[in-house]
Amino acid sequence: MHLNSLSILNYKNIHEAELVFSPKINCFIGNNGMGKTNILDAIYFLSFCKSHSNSIDSQNILHEAEFCLIQGKYTLGDSSEDIYCGMKHRQKKQFKRNKKEYERLSDHIGLLPLVLVSPDDSGLISEGSDERRKFVDGVISQYNKTYLNQLLQYNNALKQRNALLKVENKIDDSLLDIWEEQMALYGTYIYEQRKSFIDEFIPIFQNFYSYISGGNEQISLTYHSQHHEHDIKNRMVATRDRDQMLGYSTQGIHKDELEMLLDGFPIKRVGSQGQNKTYLISLKLAQFDFLKRTHNFPPLLLLDDIFDKLDSVRVKKIVELVSSDTFGQIFITDTNREHLDLILMQLGQEASIFKVENGQIFF
Repeated sequence: MHLNSLSILNYKNIHEAELVFSPKINCFIGNNGMGKTNILDAIYFLSFCKSHSNSIDSQNILHEAEFCLIQGKYTLGDSSEDIYCGMKHRQKKQFKRNKKEYERLSDHIGLLPLVLVSPDDSGLISEGSDERRKFVDGVISQYNKTYLNQLLQYNNALKQRNALLKVENKIDDSLLDIWEEQMALYGTYIYEQRKSFIDEFIPIFQNFYSYISGGNEQISLTYHSQHHEHDIKNRMVATRDRDQMLGYSTQGIHKDELEMLLDGFPIKRVGSQGQNKTYLISLKLAQFDFLKRTHNFPPLLLLDDIFDKLDSVRVKKIVELVSSDTFGQIFITDTNREHLDLILMQLGQEASIFKVENGQIFF
């Protein structure tokens, strides 16, 4: 799969851009705040129907503009794909594939698999369990549409149960039964898919980390879920009184956690900046490997300023990895042209370089 060209109008700080890409490596060079990341975000939008950095669509429209659009032309196997997104203030966004609008945006997820590695990934380690669940859900949803639909159904049932728990009068147990049955049904499927994915994912992740770090550090990733040991429906019934006092549901797959350890301790506590970044990059490269296997072609790989805070040995290892035949089309941002040139020299492959200044892109 390749993104051949990208058209942007009024997206974030980019007023207008028409870009044609190399099928292998594309680099965006410029100072911080110039718009490099916004270009990657526009590419991300066309895969996931949303921005990576701002979930409120209207806030992605250039200041004082009435609308914005993003359009990408792809080669996918033997076919061409034209993906269009248009957004206006106070209107529902339009998302089209080959000029035909989607009835449900969830139908688009997985068509154009993509992996983004960015500084925002630090939240996977530093933030709460919700960030780690979103990572797992994001990978599985790109190859399993049933999973995404059941996750949406589960979240709706959870929302309804939580609303009942906030009612001050006595709750109708029959209503709770309805939503708990749905949470148990959808949650069991989601749990089984998460467990299967993580069991297969862990050794891939560990291999990447070992290669980049030189094999001198022991890391682990452990999946914790209330579904491991409990009949979740009975647990929800047993905790109804407590949940009503708290005003939210304490049982279910929305409480799942991924424990991230370095040498037996939480990496959040003991990891250096370089170790944390190596851990995160290894997670994303394992995500790439997993999606490549499930789709039978390499996803797009977006590397947003990923070489900062890494020593030269780890940078060299990452460059060796992404320069292999395993990877397809790659988009890289960097602030340092000399640093970028050194990386490109190590890659030894064709590259298109774009300079970005105040939202303007020059080839």
